[in-house]
Amino acid sequence: MTNPKRIVLSSDHSAIELRQTIAQHIAGQGWDVLDIGPTTTESTHYPTHGQAAAERVVSGECALGIILCGTGQGIMMAANKVKGIRCGVCSDTFSAQMIRAHNDANILSLGARVLGAGLALEIVDAFLSTEFEGGRHATRVDMIEPA
Repeated sequence: MTNPKRIVLSSDHSAIELRQTIAQHIAGQGWDVLDIGPTTTESTHYPTHGQAAAERVVSGECALGIILCGTGQGIMMAANKVKGIRCGVCSDTFSAQMIRAHNDANILSLGARVLGAGLALEIVDAFLSTEFEGGRHATRVDMIEPA
């Protein structure tokens, strides 16, 4: 059974500092953080990191995920290739709430070169504090899930 408070974090080399800031922040809120790196600024490939985090979520090892790259876009595209993942890039708190409430997003993607740490933490908090509303939204989520 998935621990509902276990979350995976991953990034490419451009987002290590912000990823570590987020990890510390959410660990302080009681989240069990699985940070799968990387740990050095040596150039890495965001698709590898997006897929690795997505696999932790679909396997049930983690309930949710947060992934980062320079813009959040590339790593999000890689994560969404994994069946069962619904990942969105957010640069504001409203979008972070809506991808959880209406789209049942299980991974949040952030751009480390787009956001400052303060706003990034607000977005993370909005994402993690919002529950899926179900109802008519569940029908729509089912429609986007590949057969």
